[in-house]
Amino acid sequence: MNIMKEKLAILPLMTVLLTSCSVVTGIFKAGAVVGVIAVIVVIAIIIWIVSLFSRKS
Repeated sequence: MNIMKEKLAILPLMTVLLTSCSVVTGIFKAGAVVGVIAVIVVIAIIIWIVSLFSRKS
């Protein structure tokens, strides 16, 4: 009976921790998407600047 009470006491803690993990996972996924977009924008700007200099030559 005592083991059952311990398991029931751990259940709310597990629920909170698992929810937190999914939130952190979502944040990292969003961060990865923003990082990829930032890299694409930087590469596009570099290509644009190089094309400006190559036209003048």
